Amino acid sequence: MVSGPALFQYPFAPVTVRAGAHCLSCVDEGEGPAVVMVHGNPSWSYLYRNVVTGLRHRFRMIAPDHLGCGLSDKPADYPYRLANHIDNLERVLEELQVGRCVLMVHDWGGAIGMGWAVRHPERVAGIVVLNSAAFASDRIPLRIAICRWPLLGALLVRGLNGFAGAATVMAVHHPMDEAVRQGFLHPYGSWRERIAIHRFIQDIPMHASHPSWQTLRRIETDLVRLRHVPMQLLWGGRDFCFTRLFYEEWRRRFPAARGILREDAGHYVLEDILPGALPELATFIDRCHGKL
Repeated sequence: MVSGPALFQYPFAPVTVRAGAHCLSCVDEGEGPAVVMVHGNPSWSYLYRNVVTGLRHRFRMIAPDHLGCGLSDKPADYPYRLANHIDNLERVLEELQVGRCVLMVHDWGGAIGMGWAVRHPERVAGIVVLNSAAFASDRIPLRIAICRWPLLGALLVRGLNGFAGAATVMAVHHPMDEAVRQGFLHPYGSWRERIAIHRFIQDIPMHASHPSWQTLRRIETDLVRLRHVPMQLLWGGRDFCFTRLFYEEWRRRFPAARGILREDAGHYVLEDILPGALPELATFIDRCHGKL
């Protein structure tokens, strides 16, 4: 549990799951039907803190930190590829004996979470998609592309904290409170601690020769296995990265999905609009688990 009078509040005592030689941190709060929340880059399970505290009296809320992120280990010699993250998520859910669940995904969590889901469609009761993707795209914002450049990218991302730090401003429509900003940045205070942030950026597969290209394309192809699963899109319309084009692509692939596009929210959509959206999320989860 992390807290402090001048810092942020993280009111959880995470459990630890081993992934080979490394340890993954995972929030596991509440009882009842399971909700699995998968974060992206450069956030961590802190992204879902208010969803967990708001719904843990009704559901079992599970939010792992990817290896290299949050309170998980941050090894220097790990591959940090999409396939590894999917395998780690699977290991966490097996270790915690999670059966049927509602999946909530954001940013890189889209590809990672859906990568797990297409392996186990029978275990997916529903899907909440926040600003993310699980399909290939030829679009990448210049400010992110620069962070992939040799030498300069590492200096910006790991040396100057120019990715996680910038996200606390660029990823929201309404300015963050300082305590919230400190929460997002807490696990990433040094060059060593920012390794996965940089590796995630480098792992964006933009062409067929990229090591994660085939993994992503297999996920994209297998999304059809989830067409029967109830889906709700909750989208921040002011996202410079996962723009409305991504939102429309999700709707094209899942025409039965309910879409909520909010022009008063950015990439960290939960930071901007969660209080009003939480009851709707709870109702959707209830329906997915057959409680309504």
